Amino acid sequence: MATKSAAGLEPIDRLEEKIKTLVGLIGRLKNEQARLTEDNARLQREAEALQARVAEAENGSAEAVSLREERDLIRARVTEMLQQLDGLNL
Repeated sequence: MATKSAAGLEPIDRLEEKIKTLVGLIGRLKNEQARLTEDNARLQREAEALQARVAEAENGSAEAVSLREERDLIRARVTEMLQQLDGLNL
């Protein structure tokens, strides 16, 4: 009889080991999920900061283009005035 009860406990022992393994796996997965959630939040903040920097750079680029256009306009007007002064033959 002792061998029958020992043999009957063997599947329970295997089941217990599988359950312990699963519990350990679930614990590791929860830790990994928490870490990945933190990484995701950090990367989200970095992405938002980079988007803000890109927006600032685009704004600066547009401003530079505007200033170049204004400079070219002023240059053209000064050139025209100089030509008019040369035409006066003073």
